[in-house]
Amino acid sequence: MGSSTKRIIISGYYGFKNSGDEAVLQSILLALAAESVKQGITIEPIVLSIDPERTSRTYGVQSVHRMRLAPVLKAIRQSHGLISGGGSLLQDATGRKSIPYYLGIIKLAQWLGKPTFIYAQGVGPVQSKTFHPFIRSIFRKCRYVSVRDEESAQLLQHIGLPREQLEVVPDPVMGLPLQAGDGLNVNTLSGTDPNIAGGSSKPIIGVSVRIWNENRSELHQLAKSLQLIQAERDVHICFLPFHLPGDIEASQIVIEHMQAAGNVSIAEDLVHPQQMLAAVKACDLLIGMRLHSLIYAASQRVPLIGISYDPKIDQFLHRLDMKAAATTNEFIPEDLAATAIELLTDKGQVDWVESKKASITKLQSEAHRPAQQIVNYLVYRG
Repeated sequence: MGSSTKRIIISGYYGFKNSGDEAVLQSILLALAAESVKQGITIEPIVLSIDPERTSRTYGVQSVHRMRLAPVLKAIRQSHGLISGGGSLLQDATGRKSIPYYLGIIKLAQWLGKPTFIYAQGVGPVQSKTFHPFIRSIFRKCRYVSVRDEESAQLLQHIGLPREQLEVVPDPVMGLPLQAGDGLNVNTLSGTDPNIAGGSSKPIIGVSVRIWNENRSELHQLAKSLQLIQAERDVHICFLPFHLPGDIEASQIVIEHMQAAGNVSIAEDLVHPQQMLAAVKACDLLIGMRLHSLIYAASQRVPLIGISYDPKIDQFLHRLDMKAAATTNEFIPEDLAATAIELLTDKGQVDWVESKKASITKLQSEAHRPAQQIVNYLVYRG
C-alpha cells in the first residue's frame, strides 16, 4: 500500500478572488480530508495558486505560484499525483490560454510519471477543434476522469474519449458544509450577519450578477425586474459579489438603474467561501448569474432563479429539472419578477423545496465520489 502520507497537487483557478472557484477548492480539500480519514491515510495538498500566500493562509495548506515553472515542477516531482479541477478549466469561451495552461500542467505530471485525476470538471465550450486531440491524448492517460454534467461527458465522447473512462458527478460545491471542517484555517459562522440582511426582518433576495454584454443590457433588465419585485413586496435586496472586484461593479450598475432603490445593499466583505455560503443560506430567494451562487442556494435549500450567460448555467439547472428564467440575450423583466414574487410566498417556498428535495439530496450524496475514487487509488496503487 506504500506510504500512509500522500502529497497531492491541486490545479485550478485558485487565488483569483472568485468565491465560486474558492468554494470548489475548499470542497475538494474537505472531501479529500474526509475520505483519507476513512481509508487510513494522510493527504497533504499542495495548491497551485496565483496568490499562494493567501491560499496557504486561508486554507492552511501548502501552495505554489501557478505561473512559476521551477517551483511547480519541484512540487510535482515530490508529489504522489495531481488533481485538475474542478470548475470550467477546459473552455475557450473566455480566451485561448486556459486550455493550454491546464492541459500543460496535467502533461507535466504525466511526463514525470505521476498519476493524474480530473475532478468534476465542466468541459467546454471548446470552439477550436485544434484542442481536441490534445484533450483526448492527455485525458486518456489520466487514471480517473470525472465531469460535473452529462453535456461535458458528451463533449469528451465526441472528442474521442471512451464513455467507460468517464464518470458524471455533481459539482464539488454541492458537498460543501456550512461550517468548516477540522484542520482548515477558516472562521466558523453562526446565524445571520446583520450587515448582510441590512439589519432587517424583511425577506431577503440575494442577487449574484456579473458583467457580460458590452451594453450592459442584461443588468438594465435585471434592474427593472427588481423594481417590479419591490413594487409588490417589501423586501431587502442584497447583492453578493462572487468575483472581486468585477461583480461589485456589476452590482452597482444594477443599483444605479433601479429608480429610488431602497433596502438594497452590497455584501463586499465576504472573503471566505463559507462566509458566502452562510450569506446565501440567510436569503429567502437567490437570483443568480454566477454558477456557484446557484449551487450554494441549492445546497442550502434556498429557492433560486437562474439567469443564463453560459451553457454551464443551463446544465446545472437541468439537473434540478429547471430552466433559466432569463438569458443575457432574452430577458423579459416581467417574467422574472413574476417568478420571484411567486417563490417569495409561503406556498412558493414550500413547493420549491419539496419539489427539489430528492434531486438536491442525490447531488449532495454523490459530491464526494471523485475524492473516494482518488483516495482509493492512492491507498491501493499510489
